[in-house]
Amino acid sequence: MTAKSPTLPLTGGCSCGAIRYEITSFPLLLYTCNCTNCQTRTGSAFALNMPVRAKDFHVLQGEPKARRHISPSGVPVASWFCGDCGAHLYGERAGRAEIVNVRAGTLDDTSWLLPAAHFFTRSESAQSWVKPVAGASCFETQPDGWGELLPAWRAMWPEFFDGK
Repeated sequence: MTAKSPTLPLTGGCSCGAIRYEITSFPLLLYTCNCTNCQTRTGSAFALNMPVRAKDFHVLQGEPKARRHISPSGVPVASWFCGDCGAHLYGERAGRAEIVNVRAGTLDDTSWLLPAAHFFTRSESAQSWVKPVAGASCFETQPDGWGELLPAWRAMWPEFFDGK
């Protein structure tokens, strides 16, 4: 499967249009999280997460509200959402201030999205009917960092990472 190439800046927002954002650099990665926590929060089979550099993520319109909680791994997290329609837009976690984790489904153009990895694929988490993208890395739980995933992601998008 080949995805078309997106154009920067990437733009997106909530479903009611109250919150708008832009991302001025290419995402660091795109992955699905199939943990039961993400299933409950999204009301779906998984969350489609897209880490981006915080310095390149800008809210252009509106004021998202934060829901502060502790992640399953014990890390303080702020999940930002629209106070009008409730759409979850992005998250920030303690110890990773340089990264914002955007919910990729909130982008205006989602036609190019192709996850490089799938987390929490074990049978206790992932829905049995969810099938990983061919060639994507799969992890029964969460990997210890993204290091091994980055070369494959960058190879998928050489026009954004060539020489970096």
